[in-house]
Amino acid sequence: MVASVYFSIGSNRGNALENCACIMERFLKEIKKARLIEKSGYYISSPQDYADQHWFINAVGKLETLLDPFELLDYFKMLEAESGRDFSAPRFGPRVIDIDIIFFDDIIINTPKLTIPHQRMHQRRFVLKPLSELNPYFVHPVLGKTVSTLLSETDSTDQDVIALSEYDVYGKYSANLGTEVLIEEK
Repeated sequence: MVASVYFSIGSNRGNALENCACIMERFLKEIKKARLIEKSGYYISSPQDYADQHWFINAVGKLETLLDPFELLDYFKMLEAESGRDFSAPRFGPRVIDIDIIFFDDIIINTPKLTIPHQRMHQRRFVLKPLSELNPYFVHPVLGKTVSTLLSETDSTDQDVIALSEYDVYGKYSANLGTEVLIEEK
């Protein structure tokens, strides 16, 4: 049976935008494991939990997959490893790529290996803002609230999340946020 999955993606090392875009492109071409149905725009977000690092590029996508949740998690971990993610780095620290399952249909899973819905997604503007772009009316199966309601309940004063399309990427972002090169001019 085909499942609908919302996932988040983020990066703050190397060319963060390209890192995220490459994974999205792979999902567009994928047929057997996970096929990208739609994706949000890209967002620039301040780091959470581990503040002494560069800002992130984040996005959310919707996949269709025949994989079960644990197989999809393994597939995401494989993609992260192939992209150069260092799994020994500090939790919430800098990363080349991070891919998380946010929702898997309306399934609820709570195991040591996997929690669905993602256990902190309702507190993360960098997940909720792009997710609300795709489906603001999706109801969190545990909390019973829509994505747009969850977004309105987060504290915007301590989580900067700015649509990339609304930001001066070549000026402000690279100069003021202390990040590495995010977009290479062609």
